[in-house]
This record gives sequence, C-alpha cells and structure tokens, in this order.
Amino acid sequence: MRAPDFWHRDNAVAAALAPLGAVYAWAVARNLERAEEYRPAIPVICVGNIVAGGAGKTPVVIALARRLLAAGRKPHLLTRGYGGSEVGPRAVDLDRHDFVRVGDEALLLAAEAPTWVARWRPDGAVAAVEMGADLIIMDDGFQNGSIAKDLSLVVVDGAYGFGNGRPIPAGPCREPPERGLARADAVVLVGEDRTGVAARSEAAGVPVLRARLVPGPEGAELMGRKLVAFAGIGRPEKFFETLKSCGARLVTTTAFPDHYAYERAEIEDLLAEAEANEALAITTAKDRVRLPADLRQRVAVLPVALDWEQPHLLTPLLDRIGVKA
Repeated sequence: MRAPDFWHRDNAVAAALAPLGAVYAWAVARNLERAEEYRPAIPVICVGNIVAGGAGKTPVVIALARRLLAAGRKPHLLTRGYGGSEVGPRAVDLDRHDFVRVGDEALLLAAEAPTWVARWRPDGAVAAVEMGADLIIMDDGFQNGSIAKDLSLVVVDGAYGFGNGRPIPAGPCREPPERGLARADAVVLVGEDRTGVAARSEAAGVPVLRARLVPGPEGAELMGRKLVAFAGIGRPEKFFETLKSCGARLVTTTAFPDHYAYERAEIEDLLAEAEANEALAITTAKDRVRLPADLRQRVAVLPVALDWEQPHLLTPLLDRIGVKA
C-alpha cells in the first residue's frame, strides 16, 4: 500500500475521514490502557514511531545494536516479522529463512545481532532471555502494550514529520502525535527538520536526538553513473534523493509499495531497461532480500547507516535503565 497524498497535506478527504480516525485513535488508546504488560527480567528498549512506516526505525535499531555490542552487551532484537508468515517465537536463521517466512526487516536485523520474530512479543522476550540476551531492542511496538518498555525512542522523519497529524485512515498517525510524545523518552529526528518536529517535541518535554542516514562507501562509486533505481519502502523518494546526493544520474525511478513482493518479470523488465540505457539497476538493502535469489547479483545495492549528530546524548538515556554503552 502506498500512502495517499492527503496523509501529507491535509484536505477535504482527510477531514471527511476524521471520524474514522477518531475511532482508530480511541481503539489504540483503549488497547494500551487495558493491556496487561509482561515485564522481562532484562531491560527493553522500544524503537517505534507515531506514523505508519518510512521513519527509519530499522536503521536506528541497527545503530543501537552495534553500539551495545561494541560495549560488550548481548542485545537480542525483537520484531513482529511484518510481511512474513512466521508466528514465532522463532530465532531468525539467515541460512534457512527468507522474507516470505520472517519478513524483510527481520533479515536485515539478523545480520547484526540475534533476532527473534514473534507475533506475541512477550513470547519472543522469554525466548531471548532463555538464550542469553541481557537486553532486548524492539523494532516497532510503541503502540503495543503487551510488553513493558524501559526506554521508548520515537523515530520521526524530519521531512515528513507527522504528516497531516491525523490518525489512520484520515492521516498517517497511529495515534495523535501529542499522545504518543507523552509516552516517549526521546525523539530520534532523522534528517533535516522541515516540519517543526524538534520544536513540537521539546514543547512536549521530550528530548530530541538528531541523526541522518548516510550512504555506505558504495555511494562514492555512483558518481556520474546512470542508474535505473527502484524501491519498495515506506518513502522511496528518500532513496532516490540519496542516490542523487551521491552524484548519480537517475535514468528512471520506480516506486513500489512498502514490503512489496517482487515478481520475476518486474525485475527482468528493470534489468532490461538498465541494459538498454547502459545503466546500473539499483535498489535498497531491504528490497534486495525480496528479489528472486538468482537475480540479486545483477542488482546493485546502496546500503545506508544511521549517523548520530551527538551520540553522547544517548548515554544518559541508557544510564537511566542501567545500561552502560
């Protein structure tokens, strides 16, 4: 599913859907209020968001995992496994599992640290503790009350912000922004703040951690290259802008829905288009795991990583939950 334009810019359609958005927001609040939280024996960090998709949660989770691993901690990552069939709890095995089974994000996470897929998150937490985790990082789940969180980080894309600020389906928000900010310990603001997120967060008493997504060293090789770019992520335009920032020449750009399961013929058409234009077909790391296995080597990937503007600002937040890193 692609987000409708009115999710970003308010209009009459959004206003007409506002009553349904109010019902959605009420249901989220009610579920949180009535949830019976399971509290694991180890700290839980939740990396979530207020809008649906595209904020950059997974790169934040990976950045946190790398920091904690470097400090000698044993973090396990916990995800619902969106888009996959696995109910779990299941430890992700990169040699055995594919995106159809565990979802695309779980495969990216498992390349960094032990990762669990569990539709019922408490089961995943129990399994992680039994297998030696000393800390859990949840990818998503900010609006899920089944498991107690010791530290909640809300990730917000600086260019998109909270969209039109309305709850689904009138807007992109899983709950009213102020309600979500009231539960957050910090906001991770990714990219340039074009929507006033920092001021809004600070007015709510929530500290802001600024960060940006930076291309990997592969980006330097794209200067002047002609590219046929495609992506099926929350906001494909962010990927295309990153390619331009590397000095690439975009012959065509094709946006697919988030978590899209590519058909073989679609990738073959993109490869043929690239060949006809003497260009390179390129996509994201998240998309790569959803390509037909025998075509992956023919499609280039530009990985990105999270770069904290002031990484030391994380320290007091981690200290609060007894985590030295």
